[in-house]
Formats: sequence, structure tokens, C-alpha cells
Amino acid sequence: MARPSAAVARPRAVAGALSRYRSPDDPELLAAKRDLAVEMLAERVERVVKQLGPLSDQQCQRIAILLSAGAA
Repeated sequence: MARPSAAVARPRAVAGALSRYRSPDDPELLAAKRDLAVEMLAERVERVVKQLGPLSDQQCQRIAILLSAGAA
């Protein structure tokens, strides 16, 4: 298994440490898990763009809509 990047390793460690001592619905734990998911998503997007090249405007808009839906 590949070693996680520093951007992923830190939030993974924070979420792991908090999960040992906090209830599953603890706001700080939930925020740490969200931060980890965001970093993992960002790295995945970077890998896909490197493999496939730049996205079209329509593809970028579609992804922006999906990400914005989470804010609603």
C-alpha cells in the first residue's frame, strides 16, 4: 500500500485519534472526518486530471454543481 501524502496523513491521524476518545456524533470528530475526505477527494481529482488531461468547461461545471450541492 502506498504511503499517504502529508496532506492526507495529518487529517487521517487527527480523525483516528479523535475516534478513539469521542462519540461517533462528536462535532470535532465529524469535522476531522470531513477534512480527511476533502483531502482524499482533492488528491483523487489531481490524479484523474493528470491521467486524462484538462477537463472541458462543461465537465468542470458539472463537478462544480455536484460540489455546490453539498453546501446547500
